[in-house]
Amino acid sequence: MNIRQWLGVLPIASALLLGSSQSRAQGSPLVFAVNEGVTYRVNPGATIERFKDLSEDLSKLLKRPVKIQAVSDYKELAAGLAEQRYDLAYVHPAHHSIRAMSKSGYSLVAVTKGFTEYRASFMVRGDSPLKTLADLKAQKVGAPDEDSITSVIMRATLRDALGPQSLETTYVKLQEAVMFMVENKFVAAGVSASKSVVKDWQDKGGKVLATSKPVPIKHLIASSKVPESQRAQLTAYFTGLEQSPDGKKRLEALNVPGFVEFDQNALVALGKWLAI
Repeated sequence: MNIRQWLGVLPIASALLLGSSQSRAQGSPLVFAVNEGVTYRVNPGATIERFKDLSEDLSKLLKRPVKIQAVSDYKELAAGLAEQRYDLAYVHPAHHSIRAMSKSGYSLVAVTKGFTEYRASFMVRGDSPLKTLADLKAQKVGAPDEDSITSVIMRATLRDALGPQSLETTYVKLQEAVMFMVENKFVAAGVSASKSVVKDWQDKGGKVLATSKPVPIKHLIASSKVPESQRAQLTAYFTGLEQSPDGKKRLEALNVPGFVEFDQNALVALGKWLAI
């Protein structure tokens, strides 16, 4: 083959290679990781089933298969986000999604309606002499899992109130167990962001010493491997679910009221306060 023939074949070969690459991209599944928190009782199999109809919608929208991957372990979640193993991720713990946006190239698609004002409450017994967070100095505090977003917010709030020196903290797996420690005087105060836990505590005569500033949780983020045009499609899809009967069914399955757009820069700024 002479040089003129080779130059004539080259564009055809390049087009074939490009088409093959695009075909593989369209055929490979989009990995959609779902993490629903560390201090809640979550069944991974049930998570995949609840997201089934939604994944089918996304497959049609993006014209490629969508694989739901339940990720309950936070270390696995952090590693997967750092390596961009997940094309799309629905992340309960805000500190992990904010870290992914600020350090690993992820972009915000939407946040969950009804979860933009997530706060950690500091609770004490009804007969406790403590009045403010400053009174917790030299006291012991009970909190959920050390890597839970509730405990991350707790530590940021205590830094504001008491300075950089950390309090002695007992961490437990479930938020409900925190108040057991307070009730039995194992700790001076307990921290929870569960509205039901806080309400039950107050109904029993317990007091809320202080409440943190709000942090949006349950973020939907997309990796840099997802084109900007598709990220826009995803935002439109999720924020529009409330507008149709089928969309409302998807939201019921996820047990959330809807999704809204949010300022990614504001979340990254919150990450600095959270010391991410």
